Amino acid sequence: MTSPVAPSQDHSFFGHPKGLGLLFTTEMWERFSYYGLRPLLVLFMSAALAKGGFGFERTQASTIVGIYAACVYLASLPGGWVADRWLGLRRAILVGAVFITCGHLAIGISGFAGEGMGKPFFFLGLILIVLGTGLLKPNISAIVGDLYPEGGARRDAGFSIFYMGINTGAFIGQLVTGYLGERVSWHWGFGAAGIGMAFGLIGFWLFAPRLLGTIGGDIVRDPDPTVQARRESQVKKTTLGGLAVLALVFALAALGIITIDPLAVGGAMTFVLVGLAVAFFAYIFAFGGLTVAEKKRSAVIFVLFVFAAIFWAAFEQAPTSLQLFANDFTDRNLFGFEMPATWFQSVNSAFIILLSPLFAVMWGVLAARKIDLSSPTKFAIGLALAGVGFLLMVFAANRVLASGGTVLVAPWWLIASYFFQTAGELFLSPVGLSSMTKLSPRRYVGQMMGIWFLAASVGNLVAGLVGGHVDPSKLEQTPAVFSGTAIALFISTAILGIMIVPIRRMMAGVRDETGA
Repeated sequence: MTSPVAPSQDHSFFGHPKGLGLLFTTEMWERFSYYGLRPLLVLFMSAALAKGGFGFERTQASTIVGIYAACVYLASLPGGWVADRWLGLRRAILVGAVFITCGHLAIGISGFAGEGMGKPFFFLGLILIVLGTGLLKPNISAIVGDLYPEGGARRDAGFSIFYMGINTGAFIGQLVTGYLGERVSWHWGFGAAGIGMAFGLIGFWLFAPRLLGTIGGDIVRDPDPTVQARRESQVKKTTLGGLAVLALVFALAALGIITIDPLAVGGAMTFVLVGLAVAFFAYIFAFGGLTVAEKKRSAVIFVLFVFAAIFWAAFEQAPTSLQLFANDFTDRNLFGFEMPATWFQSVNSAFIILLSPLFAVMWGVLAARKIDLSSPTKFAIGLALAGVGFLLMVFAANRVLASGGTVLVAPWWLIASYFFQTAGELFLSPVGLSSMTKLSPRRYVGQMMGIWFLAASVGNLVAGLVGGHVDPSKLEQTPAVFSGTAIALFISTAILGIMIVPIRRMMAGVRDETGA
């Protein structure tokens, strides 16, 4: 039964369609599960066997987290393709939610599967979550856009509400799963994340037909049925073939026939992903039929891609180096209660919720005063703010090093660091998304959005590779990790600062609400 009012004309959810409330809730539960699981991973995998963990080296555990997060971003690309050509947005979201729920279930079961089967169940769970997130994440955002065919300010406000759901889920998820995982059992925390996703799955399954009407219910079909059938057959064969190869590799690894070295895989993936980006830009410059103006703007996108990857390589150390620092070197005692280390992961989400309205006001005030900050300027400010955040951690790490590891530093070091990193994120992330759409040649917009996800993927990989060098037995490594990250961010800020004027010239004629 569908709603008598077309979803796009509905104003009953705080002036927005009721369907937005459903999408808000579904995305909130998905982010509850994703961010609820992520900070537990490095602690669980690096915990000793006697403490219920896998006993992995910290560098291995951190790299696995980086590979996992990188694959989540990469999966959005085929996930959107499968939805557009085969499943449709709604079915892709449902299938994705089922995969994610099953993935969390597999991770929860791994604690009861015994030493021999525990690891296969655990890594099967991570793979299922990657596949499911790739289907759900890009397509639920697409449906939000489809609720507002008229575009305009109402659409922007709808996305703002939707992103509040993301950060609400992330904030609550890390508090709930962190407490259960660290205080009760790792697998209680994993299970709670899965239960959250199950709530999102059930809600979407029950209410989508009524609240979304026909939106996202089908794909755009070719007028020629023969062409359409051939296209769907190609997508099905490619998808199932890819899943078969993945299943074969997983089975061989689970049986011990092949050995997978996370550090080698992470390093190789980094080179491959950067190589793909370089090859893509080389191709469109040489054979893409771009005008001179389009080539200049595409060159700007490549520059922003490089600096975005550097930013995410620092920012995404939250679940690795910063999580380990919170666990090992931070005084978490609050009035006799020792906070779970994973609770610090909620600080970023809290700051996003608090600072986003202030940034919206700030952009309005600057625009009223005709102060125009270009995209590269905002990127440079974002990099510098993240650098300040890691510079603070250098001082905190040096205090630990000077004491020989006997002193626990105050939690305000981490909180202040997250504040500056979050401010940097708000300068860089929304501007990057807007720049991809405004600067891209029209026929390459979708692929340029993929480049933005690729930057985040590369950043997550690098963050995982460097983030495991926080270890109580190797104290000197911790200041080196944070100082190296801060130096890289400040050098990047200086280089981009020098490039601001020529980049602005290359962006001539491109204007939008972000000042780009």
